[in-house]
Amino acid sequence: MSIGKIRGQAAYIMTTMPPGGFNPHFRQSKFTDPWEPLYSKIADEQVSIGVILRDVHCNSRGFVHGSFITSIADNAMGLSCITVLRSQDRDSQGLITVSLSTDYLGGAKIGEWLQTDTSVLKVGGSLCFASCIISSGNEIIARASASFKIVSPH
Repeated sequence: MSIGKIRGQAAYIMTTMPPGGFNPHFRQSKFTDPWEPLYSKIADEQVSIGVILRDVHCNSRGFVHGSFITSIADNAMGLSCITVLRSQDRDSQGLITVSLSTDYLGGAKIGEWLQTDTSVLKVGGSLCFASCIISSGNEIIARASASFKIVSPH
């Protein structure tokens, strides 16, 4: 990774590619725009999200911020639940996070690769349940679990 300056602020330019199977993330929003570039890998029942950590993901000491970890886990778990709903030919207008819990187990620093590994535990009639491991390299740095309300299309 090399560092340059854009408008007086540090700008990190990725010189390596993300791990195999990761492509530019398919879903953008105003909330996640500052975190770009984000990457994702889609499997049968999982959307994994990954990122090379930059200053916008980290606290003033250069460690990944807990709120970023929680947000990326929430995003990955929700997208994974939607993937499972679609595989069951179930229609929805999306999900609303009902509860979310995160346990922080370690840390990661600017320049490191961070990724999620999500498991959809149950898809019910009106709720989905998922868990997520967030890792950097071979180290687990957090685990999260969430429940989501399925928004009915009617």
